[in-house]
Amino acid sequence: MRFTFGDFVLDCGTRQLLRRGVELHVSPKELALLELLLRARPRAVSRTRLRAAIWPDAHVGETSLHVLVSQLRATLGDDAHEPRFVRTVPGFGYSFPASAGEDGKEAAAGQRLWLETEASSFELAEGENVLGREEHLATRVDGPGVSRRHARILVHGGRAVLEDLASKNGTFLDGERVVSPRALEDGATIRLGRRASLVFRTDAADPTETEGEEG
Repeated sequence: MRFTFGDFVLDCGTRQLLRRGVELHVSPKELALLELLLRARPRAVSRTRLRAAIWPDAHVGETSLHVLVSQLRATLGDDAHEPRFVRTVPGFGYSFPASAGEDGKEAAAGQRLWLETEASSFELAEGENVLGREEHLATRVDGPGVSRRHARILVHGGRAVLEDLASKNGTFLDGERVVSPRALEDGATIRLGRRASLVFRTDAADPTETEGEEG
């Protein structure tokens, strides 16, 4: 499950919080709190339930939850007095008042992004898409010179950015080595190492009609 809200994407599967495609460093308990509020939205969640879910094997007081909420608000740039994402429900608990899309549907507005190879294609999901030889990767690319975690494509709101993950043989975009994050456009060619080649595609591109030759 992925939730998209404002500039953020919470990927519950990879346990990552992204802002405009860049991963934020947050604690596991912050992620757990955010996920609980998102799943319950727009309903409020009681403090008792939140403490039991976040600290299942420990007895903690009101202060621990209050501190955690403050940390999450700081991460999201939220204001307790004018909350966008974390609202205090007096005498009860907290709620997530903003709208949020699930599985990236709201941010991407139905736009489809994928990679093509000679033999197959890979759908790109909202959030992080790692390219490499690791068995569990949804975008697994095997070939000579490909590292286990070679590169990644960060997708947010229909925008895709390519980054190299300190691979041994390099990542190339349209023949140029990637040394910093690079935005992808429809038809861009990505090469991992020397041979593994993929083409980035998006259905947002305007189709171009081929003009017939004059007889």
